[in-house]
Amino acid sequence: MSDSEFAGVLVSRPDIARLAQVKRPAVTNWERRHPDFPSPVDPGVEVERFRADEVLAWLSARAVPANARRPDEPVGTTYGDRFRAGLTGGTAGGLLRAVERLAGPEADRLRGPMSLDRYLLWLLYLVQNQIVEPEDGLAKAVGDFRKWARDSDPPETALPRRLLAELADTLARTSAGSVQESRAAFDHVLVLWRAAHAREGGAFFTPPSVSRVMAGALAAVRPGAVRVHDPYGRTGELLVTYLDAVAAHGDSALPRISGRVPEDLARQVAQMNLRVHHGRALRLGEGPFTPALDPFADPPGAFDVLLTNPPFGRRLEDVAPPPYWSYGATRRTEFDWLQYAVSRLAPRGRAAVLMPAGAAFNAGAAQAVRAGLVEAGAVECVIALPAGLFTLTAVKTQIWFLRPPGSEEGVGPEVLFLAGEHLGHQATRTQRSLSDDDIARLVGEYVSWHTARAAGHSYAGTPGLSCSVPVPDIVDHDHSLDPARYVRAPGQTSAAGAAGPDETRDRLARLSEEIATLQTRAEAADAEAARWLRRYGL
Repeated sequence: MSDSEFAGVLVSRPDIARLAQVKRPAVTNWERRHPDFPSPVDPGVEVERFRADEVLAWLSARAVPANARRPDEPVGTTYGDRFRAGLTGGTAGGLLRAVERLAGPEADRLRGPMSLDRYLLWLLYLVQNQIVEPEDGLAKAVGDFRKWARDSDPPETALPRRLLAELADTLARTSAGSVQESRAAFDHVLVLWRAAHAREGGAFFTPPSVSRVMAGALAAVRPGAVRVHDPYGRTGELLVTYLDAVAAHGDSALPRISGRVPEDLARQVAQMNLRVHHGRALRLGEGPFTPALDPFADPPGAFDVLLTNPPFGRRLEDVAPPPYWSYGATRRTEFDWLQYAVSRLAPRGRAAVLMPAGAAFNAGAAQAVRAGLVEAGAVECVIALPAGLFTLTAVKTQIWFLRPPGSEEGVGPEVLFLAGEHLGHQATRTQRSLSDDDIARLVGEYVSWHTARAAGHSYAGTPGLSCSVPVPDIVDHDHSLDPARYVRAPGQTSAAGAAGPDETRDRLARLSEEIATLQTRAEAADAEAARWLRRYGL
């Protein structure tokens, strides 16, 4: 039932109190204190009644205070959410609780021989339908499953009609207490599916806290961006988070977003993600895992914002150097992505690319590309992140912020280094996460540096966290972009100099970590190959 269908429903003051889950005097107080509270349709009668749609609209603008929310109600729940759920026979918070049960304690019973990642994918799809297409979600899901079963290779022979019916029936009997709860229910399943998919040899998805650093920084330093693109969209997490950041900054004009995802399954999930969170019915494009294999896979033209978490740790063999390899011909995919990102930026554009930590100090051809990018002024900022942020791997990563060559502003070409390896907390037994404060520190430092340079001022940096380094100094240190080389602990005033025993030991440790990272990537590739072989019974 849509809110407009409540127009013919009348409710009394006791009804309002019961449905909004407040005490009866609270309704009287609302009437006395707020002149815009709806008027009764039959004033003066013994039991006055109000139009339910008008009451709902009024209550929807009033959030339940933190001290009055139930434990199962997410932040942002309104009295209108409670009122609506009561009118439809559900309970506010019911959708999230149902999803947690279906994805947790009930999952093994319901899925039977179906793999966990496949089960969670269908649960994710049904939750999306419940949110955006509540009227015909089950019928559409069954039809889609039949089509998928027929077209899959090899074809699926067992259509789990009982499973789909039970899932859809359970979800149909619940309702979300708020938009926030709907998204929380979808995200709960999405996180579990990502983990299950990764265990099956799938991709490493961008951790939410890392997405928030990348998106928050770009939304702050490049306001009013029109064209926003993710050329390797995974499950759409970066585009969704960027739109969240734009909304938080209060930008009135929504950007035109685009992206592509090489894997069909992840592309479907990405499109669901964008639809649930921002109502964007976006069709993402297809393309290879690295741009050099098809330099024209993305839409033509320049982008105001480009952000991506591309695959790295692979080598490109027998590929003709594409036209954007202006800084060197190293065949490691991470340096292909860096050069491609720079080549697709508008004059005032900015890019954020997630990189392996080793890209900052690798020697050989990689160093030549890094040198070209640095001396052209294309590298703006490098943020080192703590290890353990990703599911199933302790890989160390960095965020590289890029700009068009020659677009540096202010007092001369410099690069901001942020050493964030020490940030974060243990979110689970095996995974770390950046806190809200950590994210605010990293984004705030970059934005402050950017603001100072735009005004023509130098930036002192924060001891132990950041340092702004002139490009000539970076050239003197073999074009190393490792923040640990430049950011000094509080009280340590010496600039980066010749490597001593401690620094040499740190460098060897980082090389060891890179070898471990490449080994992890190789194991993931082996798992992916094994997964496909199992599908063919090999």
